[in-house]
Amino acid sequence: MFFDTQAVREQFRMVGEHQPVFFDNPAGTQVPDLVIEAVADYYRRMNANSGGAFETSKSTDAMVMATRERLADFLNAPDPSEIVIGPNMTTLNFALSRALARTLKPGDEIVLTRMDHDANVAPWLRIAEDHGLVVHWVDIITADCTLDMDSLEAALSDRTRIVATVHASNAVGTINPVARIGAMAHAAGALYVVDAVQSAPHVPIDVQAIGCDFLLCSAYKFFGPHIGILWGRYDLLAELPAYKVRPSKNKPPYRWETGTPSFETIAGVGATIDYMAGLGRDYAMSLAGSFAGLSGRRLELRCAMTAVKQDEEVLIGALIEMLQGVPGVHIAGITDPARFSERVPTVVFTRDGYTPQQIAAYLASQRVYVWDGNYYAQEIMERLGHGEHGMVRVGLAHYNTLDEIARLGGALRSMSSAANC
Repeated sequence: MFFDTQAVREQFRMVGEHQPVFFDNPAGTQVPDLVIEAVADYYRRMNANSGGAFETSKSTDAMVMATRERLADFLNAPDPSEIVIGPNMTTLNFALSRALARTLKPGDEIVLTRMDHDANVAPWLRIAEDHGLVVHWVDIITADCTLDMDSLEAALSDRTRIVATVHASNAVGTINPVARIGAMAHAAGALYVVDAVQSAPHVPIDVQAIGCDFLLCSAYKFFGPHIGILWGRYDLLAELPAYKVRPSKNKPPYRWETGTPSFETIAGVGATIDYMAGLGRDYAMSLAGSFAGLSGRRLELRCAMTAVKQDEEVLIGALIEMLQGVPGVHIAGITDPARFSERVPTVVFTRDGYTPQQIAAYLASQRVYVWDGNYYAQEIMERLGHGEHGMVRVGLAHYNTLDEIARLGGALRSMSSAANC
Protein backbone atom coordinates (compact mmCIF):
# COMPACT_ATOMS: atom_id res chain seq x y z
CA MET A 1 0.00 0.00 0.00
CA PHE A 2 1.14 3.55 -0.73
CA PHE A 3 0.11 5.26 2.48
CA ASP A 4 1.43 5.10 6.00
CA THR A 5 -2.09 4.67 7.35
CA GLN A 6 -1.11 5.52 10.91
CA ALA A 7 0.44 8.81 9.79
CA VAL A 8 -2.76 9.57 7.86
CA ARG A 9 -4.97 8.73 10.84
CA GLU A 10 -2.97 11.01 13.13
CA GLN A 11 -4.21 13.96 11.06
CA PHE A 12 -7.87 13.19 11.95
CA ARG A 13 -8.77 13.85 15.57
CA MET A 14 -12.00 11.79 15.30
CA VAL A 15 -10.14 8.75 13.98
CA GLY A 16 -8.05 6.58 16.26
CA GLU A 17 -7.64 3.66 18.61
CA HIS A 18 -10.19 4.86 21.18
CA GLN A 19 -12.66 6.31 18.70
CA PRO A 20 -15.62 4.65 16.97
CA VAL A 21 -15.07 2.91 13.66
CA PHE A 22 -16.42 5.26 11.00
CA PHE A 23 -17.83 3.21 8.16
CA ASP A 24 -20.51 5.83 7.44
CA ASN A 25 -18.15 7.67 5.08
CA PRO A 26 -20.49 7.81 2.05
CA ALA A 27 -22.80 9.99 4.15
CA GLY A 28 -19.91 12.26 5.14
CA THR A 29 -16.24 11.68 5.92
CA GLN A 30 -14.27 12.85 8.91
CA VAL A 31 -12.11 15.97 8.38
CA PRO A 32 -8.40 16.43 9.05
CA ASP A 33 -7.22 18.91 11.67
CA LEU A 34 -5.92 21.13 8.86
CA VAL A 35 -9.52 21.78 7.79
CA ILE A 36 -10.77 22.46 11.30
CA GLU A 37 -7.99 24.98 11.81
CA ALA A 38 -8.70 26.69 8.50
CA VAL A 39 -12.35 27.26 9.46
CA ALA A 40 -11.35 28.66 12.84
CA ASP A 41 -8.58 30.75 11.31
CA TYR A 42 -11.04 32.39 8.93
CA TYR A 43 -12.98 33.73 11.90
CA ARG A 44 -9.78 34.83 13.62
CA ARG A 45 -8.23 36.73 10.71
CA MET A 46 -10.63 37.67 7.91
CA ASN A 47 -14.27 37.43 8.96
CA ALA A 48 -16.00 39.86 6.57
CA ASN A 49 -18.35 39.99 3.63
CA SER A 50 -17.14 40.13 0.04
CA GLY A 51 -16.46 43.19 -2.05
CA GLY A 52 -15.33 45.70 0.55
CA ALA A 53 -12.44 48.14 0.29
CA PHE A 54 -10.96 47.11 3.65
CA GLU A 55 -8.41 44.46 4.56
CA THR A 56 -10.55 41.64 5.94
CA SER A 57 -12.94 41.82 2.98
CA LYS A 58 -10.06 41.78 0.52
CA SER A 59 -8.57 38.81 2.36
CA THR A 60 -11.91 36.99 2.11
CA ASP A 61 -12.10 37.62 -1.64
CA ALA A 62 -8.53 36.40 -2.11
CA MET A 63 -9.26 33.26 -0.08
CA VAL A 64 -12.33 32.43 -2.17
CA MET A 65 -10.39 32.82 -5.41
CA ALA A 66 -7.56 30.67 -4.03
CA THR A 67 -10.10 27.98 -3.16
CA ARG A 68 -11.59 28.10 -6.67
CA GLU A 69 -8.10 27.59 -8.06
CA ARG A 70 -7.58 24.59 -5.80
CA LEU A 71 -10.91 23.06 -6.80
CA ALA A 72 -10.11 23.62 -10.47
CA ASP A 73 -6.90 21.67 -9.92
CA PHE A 74 -8.79 18.91 -8.10
CA LEU A 75 -11.23 18.48 -11.00
CA ASN A 76 -8.68 19.36 -13.72
CA ALA A 77 -10.97 22.15 -14.84
CA PRO A 78 -9.66 24.58 -17.48
CA ASP A 79 -10.66 27.75 -15.59
CA PRO A 80 -11.27 28.56 -11.88
CA SER A 81 -14.19 30.74 -13.02
CA GLU A 82 -15.99 27.51 -13.93
CA ILE A 83 -16.14 26.53 -10.24
CA VAL A 84 -19.46 27.40 -8.58
CA ILE A 85 -19.66 27.03 -4.80
CA GLY A 86 -22.99 26.59 -3.03
CA PRO A 87 -24.64 25.18 0.08
CA ASN A 88 -24.80 21.58 -1.19
CA MET A 89 -24.91 19.52 -4.36
CA THR A 90 -28.69 19.10 -4.28
CA THR A 91 -29.39 22.83 -4.13
CA LEU A 92 -26.91 23.49 -6.94
CA ASN A 93 -28.48 20.80 -9.10
CA PHE A 94 -31.97 22.21 -8.58
CA ALA A 95 -30.60 25.61 -9.69
CA LEU A 96 -28.98 24.03 -12.72
CA SER A 97 -32.11 22.10 -13.69
CA ARG A 98 -34.31 25.20 -13.42
CA ALA A 99 -31.95 27.15 -15.67
CA LEU A 100 -31.76 24.36 -18.24
CA ALA A 101 -35.55 23.98 -18.17
CA ARG A 102 -35.90 27.47 -19.58
CA THR A 103 -34.08 26.32 -22.73
CA LEU A 104 -36.34 23.31 -23.31
CA LYS A 105 -39.77 22.82 -24.83
CA PRO A 106 -42.56 20.27 -24.32
CA GLY A 107 -41.67 16.87 -25.71
CA ASP A 108 -37.93 17.27 -25.18
CA GLU A 109 -36.39 14.27 -23.43
CA ILE A 110 -34.27 13.64 -20.34
CA VAL A 111 -32.41 10.39 -19.65
CA LEU A 112 -32.01 9.26 -16.01
CA THR A 113 -30.77 6.04 -14.41
CA ARG A 114 -32.06 3.63 -11.79
CA MET A 115 -28.64 3.84 -10.12
CA ASP A 116 -28.62 7.50 -9.13
CA HIS A 117 -29.00 9.26 -5.81
CA ASP A 118 -32.23 11.24 -5.81
CA ALA A 119 -30.26 14.51 -5.94
CA ASN A 120 -29.59 13.66 -9.58
CA VAL A 121 -33.12 12.41 -10.19
CA ALA A 122 -35.66 14.65 -8.43
CA PRO A 123 -34.48 17.96 -10.00
CA TRP A 124 -34.97 16.49 -13.48
CA LEU A 125 -38.30 14.85 -12.64
CA ARG A 126 -39.52 18.19 -11.35
CA ILE A 127 -38.70 20.15 -14.49
CA ALA A 128 -40.17 17.33 -16.59
CA GLU A 129 -43.42 17.67 -14.65
CA ASP A 130 -43.39 21.45 -14.84
CA HIS A 131 -42.51 21.76 -18.54
CA GLY A 132 -44.03 18.71 -20.24
CA LEU A 133 -40.73 16.91 -20.79
CA VAL A 134 -40.35 13.17 -21.36
CA VAL A 135 -38.19 11.06 -19.02
CA HIS A 136 -36.52 7.83 -20.15
CA TRP A 137 -34.96 5.49 -17.60
CA VAL A 138 -31.73 3.52 -17.93
CA ASP A 139 -31.89 0.18 -16.14
CA ILE A 140 -29.23 -1.69 -14.16
CA ILE A 141 -28.00 -5.25 -14.47
CA THR A 142 -28.97 -6.61 -11.07
CA ALA A 143 -26.43 -9.47 -11.06
CA ASP A 144 -23.53 -7.07 -10.53
CA CYS A 145 -25.33 -3.71 -10.18
CA THR A 146 -23.76 -2.16 -13.26
CA LEU A 147 -25.46 0.19 -15.67
CA ASP A 148 -27.20 -1.48 -18.60
CA MET A 149 -25.47 0.29 -21.48
CA ASP A 150 -27.84 -1.23 -24.05
CA SER A 151 -30.68 0.33 -22.06
CA LEU A 152 -28.86 3.67 -22.21
CA GLU A 153 -28.39 3.47 -25.96
CA ALA A 154 -32.08 2.64 -26.41
CA ALA A 155 -33.08 5.63 -24.27
CA LEU A 156 -31.28 8.16 -26.49
CA SER A 157 -33.00 9.85 -29.42
CA ASP A 158 -32.84 13.02 -31.46
CA ARG A 159 -35.13 14.60 -28.83
CA THR A 160 -32.74 13.89 -25.94
CA ARG A 161 -31.57 17.14 -24.40
CA ILE A 162 -30.11 16.09 -21.02
CA VAL A 163 -28.43 12.90 -19.81
CA ALA A 164 -27.82 12.75 -16.05
CA THR A 165 -25.89 9.91 -14.43
CA VAL A 166 -23.91 9.19 -11.31
CA HIS A 167 -20.16 8.67 -11.59
CA ALA A 168 -19.99 6.20 -8.69
CA SER A 169 -23.04 4.78 -6.94
CA ASN A 170 -23.58 5.91 -3.35
CA ALA A 171 -25.30 2.57 -2.73
CA VAL A 172 -23.57 -0.30 -4.54
CA GLY A 173 -20.26 1.43 -5.31
CA THR A 174 -20.27 0.86 -9.08
CA ILE A 175 -18.09 3.25 -11.13
CA ASN A 176 -19.84 4.08 -14.38
CA PRO A 177 -18.01 4.54 -17.74
CA VAL A 178 -18.65 8.28 -17.73
CA ALA A 179 -16.42 9.18 -20.67
CA ARG A 180 -18.26 6.67 -22.82
CA ILE A 181 -21.63 7.94 -21.59
CA GLY A 182 -20.60 11.52 -22.29
CA ALA A 183 -19.67 10.62 -25.86
CA MET A 184 -23.02 8.90 -26.34
CA ALA A 185 -24.91 11.87 -24.92
CA HIS A 186 -23.10 14.35 -27.15
CA ALA A 187 -23.60 12.15 -30.22
CA ALA A 188 -27.34 12.45 -29.54
CA GLY A 189 -27.04 16.23 -29.19
CA ALA A 190 -27.59 16.23 -25.41
CA LEU A 191 -25.83 17.82 -22.47
CA TYR A 192 -24.25 15.48 -19.91
CA VAL A 193 -24.57 16.09 -16.15
CA VAL A 194 -22.44 13.97 -13.78
CA ASP A 195 -23.02 13.44 -10.06
CA ALA A 196 -19.49 12.86 -8.72
CA VAL A 197 -20.35 13.08 -5.03
CA GLN A 198 -19.29 9.49 -4.34
CA SER A 199 -16.38 9.31 -6.76
CA ALA A 200 -14.59 12.43 -5.51
CA PRO A 201 -13.23 10.81 -2.30
CA HIS A 202 -11.99 7.72 -4.12
CA VAL A 203 -10.83 8.25 -7.71
CA PRO A 204 -9.15 10.99 -9.77
CA ILE A 205 -11.69 13.26 -11.46
CA ASP A 206 -10.87 14.96 -14.74
CA VAL A 207 -13.76 16.89 -16.25
CA GLN A 208 -11.86 17.34 -19.48
CA ALA A 209 -11.23 13.62 -19.89
CA ILE A 210 -14.81 12.75 -18.94
CA GLY A 211 -16.12 15.20 -21.51
CA CYS A 212 -19.14 16.18 -19.42
CA ASP A 213 -20.85 19.55 -19.52
CA PHE A 214 -21.54 19.81 -15.78
CA LEU A 215 -20.22 17.93 -12.77
CA LEU A 216 -21.33 18.23 -9.16
CA CYS A 217 -19.77 17.05 -5.92
CA SER A 218 -19.80 17.75 -2.17
CA ALA A 219 -16.74 18.67 -0.12
CA TYR A 220 -18.01 16.94 3.01
CA LYS A 221 -17.79 13.65 1.15
CA PHE A 222 -14.06 14.19 0.50
CA PHE A 223 -12.81 15.26 3.93
CA GLY A 224 -14.07 18.84 3.90
CA PRO A 225 -16.88 20.98 5.31
CA HIS A 226 -20.56 20.81 4.36
CA ILE A 227 -20.55 22.63 1.04
CA GLY A 228 -21.37 21.83 -2.59
CA ILE A 229 -19.45 22.37 -5.83
CA LEU A 230 -20.68 22.68 -9.41
CA TRP A 231 -18.30 22.68 -12.36
CA GLY A 232 -19.69 23.71 -15.72
CA ARG A 233 -18.36 24.66 -19.12
CA TYR A 234 -17.73 28.38 -19.07
CA ASP A 235 -19.85 29.10 -22.14
CA LEU A 236 -22.84 27.36 -20.60
CA LEU A 237 -22.41 29.02 -17.21
CA ALA A 238 -22.23 32.38 -19.01
CA GLU A 239 -25.23 31.87 -21.32
CA LEU A 240 -27.81 29.85 -19.41
CA PRO A 241 -30.61 31.87 -17.75
CA ALA A 242 -29.45 31.50 -14.15
CA TYR A 243 -31.71 32.67 -11.33
CA LYS A 244 -29.95 35.56 -9.61
CA VAL A 245 -30.52 38.81 -7.78
CA ARG A 246 -30.13 41.88 -9.96
CA PRO A 247 -27.08 43.50 -8.30
CA SER A 248 -24.90 40.36 -8.43
CA LYS A 249 -22.27 40.07 -11.14
CA ASN A 250 -23.67 38.68 -14.38
CA LYS A 251 -20.71 36.44 -15.18
CA PRO A 252 -19.52 33.03 -14.05
CA PRO A 253 -19.29 31.88 -11.39
CA TYR A 254 -21.01 34.73 -9.51
CA ARG A 255 -24.29 34.63 -11.45
CA TRP A 256 -24.82 31.11 -10.05
CA GLU A 257 -23.95 31.89 -6.44
CA THR A 258 -27.03 33.33 -4.79
CA GLY A 259 -26.77 35.10 -1.45
CA THR A 260 -23.81 35.46 0.88
CA PRO A 261 -21.52 32.43 0.73
CA SER A 262 -20.39 30.41 3.73
CA PHE A 263 -16.90 31.91 3.69
CA GLU A 264 -15.62 29.92 6.66
CA THR A 265 -16.46 26.62 5.01
CA ILE A 266 -14.97 27.81 1.72
CA ALA A 267 -11.74 28.36 3.65
CA GLY A 268 -12.09 24.81 4.92
CA VAL A 269 -12.47 23.48 1.38
CA GLY A 270 -9.21 25.14 0.39
CA ALA A 271 -7.51 23.36 3.28
CA THR A 272 -9.13 20.10 2.22
CA ILE A 273 -7.50 20.33 -1.19
CA ASP A 274 -4.18 21.16 0.50
CA TYR A 275 -4.56 17.99 2.57
CA MET A 276 -5.25 15.90 -0.54
CA ALA A 277 -2.33 17.45 -2.41
CA GLY A 278 -0.15 16.68 0.60
CA LEU A 279 -0.98 13.00 0.25
CA GLY A 280 0.32 13.10 -3.28
CA ARG A 281 3.41 15.04 -2.29
CA ASP A 282 4.32 12.91 0.71
CA TYR A 283 3.27 9.41 -0.28
CA ALA A 284 2.56 8.98 -3.96
CA MET A 285 5.01 10.92 -6.08
CA SER A 286 6.39 7.62 -7.34
CA LEU A 287 3.37 7.70 -9.65
CA ALA A 288 4.36 11.02 -11.22
CA GLY A 289 5.79 9.45 -14.35
CA SER A 290 2.34 8.18 -15.27
CA PHE A 291 0.89 11.66 -15.74
CA ALA A 292 2.66 13.49 -18.53
CA GLY A 293 1.59 17.10 -18.89
CA LEU A 294 0.62 17.60 -15.26
CA SER A 295 2.72 19.51 -12.76
CA GLY A 296 2.46 21.24 -9.40
CA ARG A 297 -0.74 20.79 -7.42
CA ARG A 298 -2.58 19.10 -10.29
CA LEU A 299 0.09 16.42 -10.41
CA GLU A 300 0.07 16.02 -6.62
CA LEU A 301 -3.70 15.62 -6.58
CA ARG A 302 -3.70 13.10 -9.43
CA CYS A 303 -1.01 11.07 -7.67
CA ALA A 304 -2.90 11.24 -4.37
CA MET A 305 -6.21 10.07 -5.80
CA THR A 306 -4.58 7.32 -7.87
CA ALA A 307 -2.87 6.02 -4.75
CA VAL A 308 -6.12 6.28 -2.76
CA LYS A 309 -7.87 4.17 -5.40
CA GLN A 310 -5.18 1.50 -5.34
CA ASP A 311 -4.98 1.31 -1.55
CA GLU A 312 -8.75 1.19 -1.20
CA GLU A 313 -8.93 -1.81 -3.52
CA VAL A 314 -7.00 -3.73 -0.85
CA LEU A 315 -9.57 -2.64 1.74
CA ILE A 316 -12.46 -3.58 -0.56
CA GLY A 317 -11.04 -7.07 -0.94
CA ALA A 318 -10.73 -7.55 2.80
CA LEU A 319 -14.23 -6.19 3.46
CA ILE A 320 -15.96 -8.34 0.85
CA GLU A 321 -14.04 -11.46 1.86
CA MET A 322 -15.01 -10.90 5.50
CA LEU A 323 -18.68 -10.31 4.69
CA GLN A 324 -18.80 -13.41 2.49
CA GLY A 325 -17.65 -15.40 5.52
CA VAL A 326 -20.51 -14.21 7.74
CA PRO A 327 -23.48 -16.62 7.66
CA GLY A 328 -26.59 -15.27 5.97
CA VAL A 329 -24.97 -12.19 4.40
CA HIS A 330 -25.91 -11.27 0.81
CA ILE A 331 -23.90 -8.56 -0.98
CA ALA A 332 -25.22 -6.52 -3.91
CA GLY A 333 -22.72 -5.29 -6.48
CA ILE A 334 -19.33 -6.25 -7.86
CA THR A 335 -17.57 -8.89 -5.72
CA ASP A 336 -15.06 -10.30 -8.22
CA PRO A 337 -11.53 -9.20 -7.12
CA ALA A 338 -10.51 -8.90 -10.77
CA ARG A 339 -13.10 -6.12 -11.14
CA PHE A 340 -12.41 -4.04 -8.02
CA SER A 341 -11.14 -1.23 -10.27
CA GLU A 342 -14.78 -0.86 -11.38
CA ARG A 343 -16.05 0.09 -7.93
CA VAL A 344 -15.42 2.35 -4.95
CA PRO A 345 -15.21 0.94 -1.39
CA THR A 346 -18.94 1.25 -0.65
CA VAL A 347 -20.57 -2.13 -0.04
CA VAL A 348 -24.21 -2.94 0.71
CA PHE A 349 -25.63 -6.15 2.12
CA THR A 350 -28.58 -7.83 3.80
CA ARG A 351 -28.49 -10.61 6.35
CA ASP A 352 -30.99 -13.37 6.87
CA GLY A 353 -33.04 -12.99 10.03
CA TYR A 354 -32.30 -9.29 10.62
CA THR A 355 -33.55 -6.00 9.23
CA PRO A 356 -30.92 -3.50 8.11
CA GLN A 357 -32.01 -1.20 10.95
CA GLN A 358 -31.44 -3.96 13.52
CA ILE A 359 -27.96 -4.61 12.17
CA ALA A 360 -27.00 -0.92 12.12
CA ALA A 361 -28.34 -0.39 15.64
CA TYR A 362 -26.42 -3.36 17.03
CA LEU A 363 -23.21 -2.30 15.32
CA ALA A 364 -23.67 1.22 16.72
CA SER A 365 -23.86 -0.30 20.20
CA GLN A 366 -20.45 -1.81 19.44
CA ARG A 367 -19.18 1.61 18.27
CA VAL A 368 -19.06 0.55 14.62
CA TYR A 369 -20.96 3.14 12.57
CA VAL A 370 -22.69 2.04 9.37
CA TRP A 371 -25.79 3.21 7.52
CA ASP A 372 -29.07 1.51 6.77
CA GLY A 373 -32.07 2.33 4.57
CA ASN A 374 -31.94 3.63 1.00
CA TYR A 375 -29.53 6.58 1.52
CA TYR A 376 -31.64 8.54 -1.02
CA ALA A 377 -30.77 5.92 -3.67
CA GLN A 378 -34.46 5.13 -3.92
CA GLU A 379 -34.50 3.84 -7.47
CA ILE A 380 -31.79 1.21 -7.07
CA MET A 381 -33.11 -0.04 -3.74
CA GLU A 382 -36.53 -0.58 -5.31
CA ARG A 383 -34.94 -2.19 -8.37
CA LEU A 384 -33.05 -4.63 -6.10
CA GLY A 385 -36.22 -5.49 -4.21
CA HIS A 386 -35.27 -3.66 -1.02
CA GLY A 387 -37.50 -0.63 -1.29
CA GLU A 388 -39.12 -1.12 2.11
CA HIS A 389 -36.11 -1.50 4.44
CA GLY A 390 -33.13 -0.80 2.22
CA MET A 391 -29.79 -2.45 2.95
CA VAL A 392 -26.84 -2.07 5.31
CA ARG A 393 -24.13 0.15 3.83
CA VAL A 394 -20.47 -0.01 4.80
CA GLY A 395 -18.38 2.75 3.24
CA LEU A 396 -14.62 2.89 3.62
CA ALA A 397 -12.19 5.77 3.29
CA HIS A 398 -8.41 5.83 2.97
CA TYR A 399 -8.03 6.33 6.73
CA ASN A 400 -9.82 3.06 7.52
CA THR A 401 -7.80 -0.06 8.35
CA LEU A 402 -7.82 -3.82 8.01
CA ASP A 403 -8.13 -4.03 11.80
CA GLU A 404 -11.34 -1.99 11.66
CA ILE A 405 -12.75 -4.35 9.03
CA ALA A 406 -11.91 -7.26 11.34
CA ARG A 407 -13.66 -5.40 14.17
CA LEU A 408 -16.79 -5.14 12.02
CA GLY A 409 -16.59 -8.86 11.32
CA GLY A 410 -16.30 -9.63 15.00
CA ALA A 411 -19.31 -7.46 15.77
CA LEU A 412 -21.42 -9.16 13.10
CA ARG A 413 -20.51 -12.59 14.47
CA SER A 414 -21.18 -11.51 18.05
CA MET A 415 -24.58 -10.30 16.95
CA SER A 416 -25.36 -13.78 15.71
CA SER A 417 -24.11 -15.32 18.94
CA ALA A 418 -26.14 -12.91 21.06
CA ALA A 419 -29.28 -13.77 19.10
CA ASN A 420 -28.70 -17.48 19.69
CA CYS A 421 -28.28 -17.15 23.46
